Amino acid sequence: MTMTTGTAPTRGPAGGGATAYAQLSRQIKDLGLLRRRSTYYSVKTPLTVLAVAGGWLGVALLGDSWWTLILAVFLGIGYVQIAFIGHDAGHRQVMRSSRGNYLLGVALGNLGIGMSYGWWVDKHNRHHAHPNVIDRDPDIPVGALVHTREQAALRSTAGRLLSRLQVYLFVPMLLLEGLHLHVVGVRALLGRTRRARGSRSLEIGLFTLHLLGYVGLLVLVLTPWQAVVFGAVHQGVFGLYMGCSFAPNHKGMRILTAEEDLDYVRRQVLTSRNIRGGRLVDFALGGLNYQVEHHLFPSMPRPNLRRSQQHVRQFCLAHGIDYCETGLWESYARVFRHLHAAGRPLETLD
Repeated sequence: MTMTTGTAPTRGPAGGGATAYAQLSRQIKDLGLLRRRSTYYSVKTPLTVLAVAGGWLGVALLGDSWWTLILAVFLGIGYVQIAFIGHDAGHRQVMRSSRGNYLLGVALGNLGIGMSYGWWVDKHNRHHAHPNVIDRDPDIPVGALVHTREQAALRSTAGRLLSRLQVYLFVPMLLLEGLHLHVVGVRALLGRTRRARGSRSLEIGLFTLHLLGYVGLLVLVLTPWQAVVFGAVHQGVFGLYMGCSFAPNHKGMRILTAEEDLDYVRRQVLTSRNIRGGRLVDFALGGLNYQVEHHLFPSMPRPNLRRSQQHVRQFCLAHGIDYCETGLWESYARVFRHLHAAGRPLETLD
C-alpha cells in the first residue's frame, strides 16, 4: 500500500542539471531535515485530538444552549488543525511506514473530520506531480471557478457571468467547502470507479461512525434549530479556514500548460508562493506557508520546513529561479486580483 505524495525530479534546473538539485538534496539530507520528527508529532497529534474531543465534550455538557455556537467556531478551527496532521501523514512525514501513515490518516480524516482520506491522497498526489498545470492539476479544474481567461471565454453565457462574479463569490464558496469535502468523500467511497488506494471497507466504516456520532450528538443535546445552526457555523468555519489556508499557496502564481517543458524544480517553485510570518503563521497555516520547500521536499516534516528555507532560497537565487514570498494579506490580495482577472473572458479567441 503506497500512500506517499509527490514525485521525484527527473531533471534538475537548467544551468546546473540534475547535479545541482542533487547537491541541494544532499545538503538538506546531511542537515537532518528529512528525518522524522517523532517527538513533535507524538505531542502535537494527541493534543490536537484532545482539544477537539474537549470541544465536543463541551457541546454535550452545555446541551440545549446557543452558547454552543462558540464551540462550533472552535471545532471548525480544530477540524482544520486535524486536517493539517492528516496532510502530513499523507506525505509520510509522521511515521516511517506507509501503513502507519495511512492508518493515522484514515483515523484523523474519515473518523475525525468526515472525509475520504484515500480519495484525498490520490488527488493530492496528482496536484504535487502537476501543480498549476491545466487539465492535470485536479485543484484547478474548470468548475465553480476558472483560472484563466481562456477558460472563462469557453463557458456558456451563464458560466461567463458566474466567472465575472467569482471574485465576489469566492469567500461564500469557501463557506461551503467543508460540506463539499464531505460530499465528494461519500461519492469517492461509494462510487463504482475509485482511484483512491487503501481499504474501502475501513474507510466507509470510519466515515459512517463519524456521521452517526456527529448527527447523533447534535440531535440528542440540541434543539432542531440549534442543531441546524450549529452545523452551519461549524462547517462554514471549517471550510473558510481550510480554504484560506490553501488558497494562498498557488492561486495567482504561474499557470502552466501540459506542453510547457519545465524541469522539476521550476515546475514546483514557479507555481508556489511562500507566506512570511512567525510561529503564529506557521501554526495557523499548518506549515503550508513554506509551500516552495514543501513542494520540493514533500516528505520533509513540517517543523523542518522553516529551517530549510534559507538553503532553498539561496539555491533558487544561485540558479536564477524566482522565489516568491509575500506577507499574508498581500497573498490574499494577489489571489483576489487573479480571480478578478481570470474571470473576465477574452471577447474573442483566435
